[in-house]
Amino acid sequence: MHLLECFDVNISPRIKKLAIGAAVVTGAGLVVGTALAGVAVSAILRRKRGFLLRDKVVFITGGSRGLGLAMAEEFALRGAQIAICARDAEELERARQTIEREAGGTVMTFVCDVSDREQVEATIKKVQNHFGAVDVLVNNAGVIAVGPFENQTVDDFEEAMHVNFWSHVYTTLAALPEMRRRREARIVNITSIGGKVSLPHLLPYCCSKFAAVAFSEGLRAELASTGVKVVTVAPGLMRTGSHVHAEFKGKHSQEYTWFSLSGTNPLTSISVTRAAKQIVDATVSGRAELIISWQAELLARFHGLAPGLTTEILGIVSRTLPGAGESDEKRKGKDSQNVVTKSPLTALGQMAAKRYNQTPA
Repeated sequence: MHLLECFDVNISPRIKKLAIGAAVVTGAGLVVGTALAGVAVSAILRRKRGFLLRDKVVFITGGSRGLGLAMAEEFALRGAQIAICARDAEELERARQTIEREAGGTVMTFVCDVSDREQVEATIKKVQNHFGAVDVLVNNAGVIAVGPFENQTVDDFEEAMHVNFWSHVYTTLAALPEMRRRREARIVNITSIGGKVSLPHLLPYCCSKFAAVAFSEGLRAELASTGVKVVTVAPGLMRTGSHVHAEFKGKHSQEYTWFSLSGTNPLTSISVTRAAKQIVDATVSGRAELIISWQAELLARFHGLAPGLTTEILGIVSRTLPGAGESDEKRKGKDSQNVVTKSPLTALGQMAAKRYNQTPA
């Protein structure tokens, strides 16, 4: 006998059916709700446990200076084993000494041009042979050429793509098979706010960073069931001291002036130490995306809501920047100095350059 028939009341068949249906729906809702709650609790517990860095092997491209060096120090402070690569052997040796002095542990260094696929594959193999595995791959190496589009060449676009995009692909293809077998690893791709919003006088750089963001986001989706989490990091302006190594075209001194002032003052930039800590935290949690600095976050969100308006505003900004120069010659920032860029206005950037191995001690 059905439950409703236990009561001595005159209930129509239609009402009975509705009541039974409501009970079934309610029961199903309770089951689904309980299941979802279980999934949520499980996710919270996994997030709380996180990805333990102690004794993990972290390989950082472009790890000899700037953000790469700051990240290496932060990973080492949390107990990770560090391997770094760069093109300059002397820079690597200075970086190794700095990391071991500031964070302890032993650091392995490898001379490698990340735009060369064969060198990348050989270096990944050396790291795996020495440590046994790569637990965290940080694709950080990058180049930047600042100047108006009129002074950019096909070579500038190709170089940006080779270093800022293809190097991510090369390292990932080389390290991923072993990562998938072990089913717990991280790939951290350092892109840029320039990979979210294309900025004037940075066109080759932004094109390559857009490609890097697409690769990183798509890779995370494809590896969702493998235990390998891909973290996309999009920093805004950071005080890394890298402005002295950036390359400038057009009116070199004027381009260097606006770029160094923007990237070294505390109103528009974040300290590289804070940025490195945020990146390592994101690595541990395995979050999908990290945009560094509130200014970069605001720009990305505004562009998402009003891309056309954002482009128009950036067009106005572009009109305030230097015009095209007569030569397409590239010059390093350190070769484009002037009274302003040597002044106290860039003092924080000068300090960062010394601290993070951008200029020899």
